[in-house]
Amino acid sequence: MDRHIMQQIKDSPIQILQKIYGYNQFRGKQLEIINNVITGKNVFVLMPTGSGKSICYQIPALCRNGIGIIISPLIALMQDQVNALKELGIKAAAINSSISYRDILNTQAKMKNGQIDLIYVAPERVITPQFIDLLHNSPISLFAIDEAHCISQWGHDFRSSYQKLTVLSLEFPEIPRLALTATADNATRKDIIEKLNLKDGEIFIEGFDRPNINYSIIEQNSAKQQILKFIQDKHFNDSGIVYCSSRKKTEDLTKFLCQKGFNALTYHAGMPDNHRFQNQNLFLKSEKVIMVATIAFGMGIDKPDVRFVVHLNIPKNIESYYQETGRAGRDGLPSNALMVYGTNDVVLQRNFIYGSNADESQKFIEHQKLNALLGLCETTKCRRQVILEYFGDKCSQCNNCDTCLTQQDSYDGTIAAQKAVSCVYRTGQRFGIGYIIDVLLGKEDGKIFRFNHNRISTYGIGKEFKEREWKSILRQLIAQNLFSVDITGFGGLKITSEGFRFIKEKKTVYLRRYIIKDKIKVKKVSKPSVVSSAFNGRETALFNLLKSKRMQLAMEQNVPPYVIFHDRALREMVLEKPKSLDEFAKISGVGENKLRKYGRAFMDIILNDLEQV
Repeated sequence: MDRHIMQQIKDSPIQILQKIYGYNQFRGKQLEIINNVITGKNVFVLMPTGSGKSICYQIPALCRNGIGIIISPLIALMQDQVNALKELGIKAAAINSSISYRDILNTQAKMKNGQIDLIYVAPERVITPQFIDLLHNSPISLFAIDEAHCISQWGHDFRSSYQKLTVLSLEFPEIPRLALTATADNATRKDIIEKLNLKDGEIFIEGFDRPNINYSIIEQNSAKQQILKFIQDKHFNDSGIVYCSSRKKTEDLTKFLCQKGFNALTYHAGMPDNHRFQNQNLFLKSEKVIMVATIAFGMGIDKPDVRFVVHLNIPKNIESYYQETGRAGRDGLPSNALMVYGTNDVVLQRNFIYGSNADESQKFIEHQKLNALLGLCETTKCRRQVILEYFGDKCSQCNNCDTCLTQQDSYDGTIAAQKAVSCVYRTGQRFGIGYIIDVLLGKEDGKIFRFNHNRISTYGIGKEFKEREWKSILRQLIAQNLFSVDITGFGGLKITSEGFRFIKEKKTVYLRRYIIKDKIKVKKVSKPSVVSSAFNGRETALFNLLKSKRMQLAMEQNVPPYVIFHDRALREMVLEKPKSLDEFAKISGVGENKLRKYGRAFMDIILNDLEQV
């Protein structure tokens, strides 16, 4: 779109939304946020992933004179964001180490002349004296600090370079600043506002609920097979992400899924940069691809058609879990989040905390956050309620998580807990879960006889439970902090101060009853093709033709298919069947620039389909 067209609608956010972005109206508090920034106010924004945070800074940047400076943590994804804006007719660019020196000089010249709308840049570059000097010599409309939780040590992705962004309020006090995040508890929010000097600004919190995501957490039991069954049953033809705790696990699972006929790719920090970038690029620009990755992958991923996120191992806290699962269903269509949960994961995460270079106060924070996550794993409540309550939000029972869709049974587990604590104490607080269970079940084992543990009072007192039931009980007692796991030895259970208090004060403990998993009937939330599930045969054929055209155009321009149109827009084309370009322009996500570039190509396919009816 020419700059003179942009200038004509520069002062009207709703016209920009409709003509450039192709949406009829703002969602939630978007317009209120935009109006505050346009008038020069500082703003803190907390909105769920996929709820349209980017519009909250892109439109004000177009309305105000000057350039919007967008501070983003991952340079690997900046170009995709820039390409998406260019498709809308917006003049956008990025400055980072992956761009040639010549192109950077060209972009800097355009900045000084005010010939650009939005610039994406990493925090490490923004705080350099050279870039600060460039900003002083360029017309700036606003600063948007994305993934703002990275500024806080209370947050889950702390980056020290973010804390130095306080320089912006000192060097450019008159320019509005937006801090945006999808994941921040109360402590993190206060930290962001304080460190970015936003105390005089407006605060917008839109909640955390992602109602289109189904949450499920299952006990680990042959994890690869569990994940395979989940993908085969629910997401055979979909793109998704599987998070693993180690590089080796990503490689092993990728190989396993490829052997089973899936297009799976690996992503972790130990890979060569070019290989990692190539896999990320294939994931973004292709369909039906599964990315098996460590947490090195994901922040800033805008791919809207990720239909599932799986955790092979538990993440380190609820913030990470919420953010990572939030990469599914950004288009608002039904999606699934599955976590496979085992006791070894708890030991691994405790190891990470104990072995870190953080001070004791920070380690305490991390332990508390991990305990909250374990509580989510072991809860009999609605999982969505637990997640939202953690962030200070709330909802009624969601009927879109495994605890809502299956009957959960809790019981008074005080006696079982007493037996377990007593057994750990009488065996010297140095043996792991498997050995403690063997003692409780009274197994005739040489090791037990060698230590004379067949003569202690707790030998054989737990026969009312089976081995897998005791595993569940002990895992829950670890989650409730009655036991800790000794990471300096061989994973021996130790009684915590809370565990001793439980015995001394004769507290009551409630546990979730163990259920044989293959007897649980869980309602399937999504079919193998979520987007086309409401189509008849002819509509499915049309949808596939539109997807093929989209892929052809995307490959020609070397951009991800969703940059052309989201699946949601294609779905609307199939259902509405516009008969003219004027009707096509009413499809959600079809702005003036996309109408001009792609309208005729897609209309030809739709009209040809209509002629055959």
